[in-house]
Amino acid sequence: MQFSIIEKSGFGIAVAVLALLTCHLIGEALVTEERLANPSYLVATDSSSESQETDRAKGEDNNTLALLDSVEPERGQKLFKKCKACHSVQKGGKNGIGPNLWDIVGRKKAGVSAYQYSDVLKDMGGDWSFSDLDLFLADPKAFAKGTKMSFRGVRKTDDRAALIIYLRTLSDAPKTLP
Repeated sequence: MQFSIIEKSGFGIAVAVLALLTCHLIGEALVTEERLANPSYLVATDSSSESQETDRAKGEDNNTLALLDSVEPERGQKLFKKCKACHSVQKGGKNGIGPNLWDIVGRKKAGVSAYQYSDVLKDMGGDWSFSDLDLFLADPKAFAKGTKMSFRGVRKTDDRAALIIYLRTLSDAPKTLP
């Protein structure tokens, strides 16, 4: 059966549109959008706003640590689905775009030898405490300026607490809560 160039072009366009619609529907099914009650954004006007951000983050840090006793690791596991795009959590698992997060709580910062960390994390030193994990999850770029992590952060305090509790369970000997 012979097809003219017009028929072939029409069929090609139809297949392309169908493929585009299929990708769109699959993408909407996989990614959930979190809407704010009041759309807003922060505009930094001077250097004092940076110190206000730090103060606010420290205040939220205390709130997050207070919530650690009351959140369920299962909720954190559901929230972690976003993180799976870059991180693995299996014991002895491979690194992805980000390092493996097995036994992250209490582990040395930049402590996975097979992963190429940013210089800022290598130079930071210390271990990943509950408090440091909270600050990093809230705003990775503010906690470690120059980090490779492109994730914008988890804004909700209770979501961060749930993620931290879930990460705490990823260990043969989970660390005691603060």
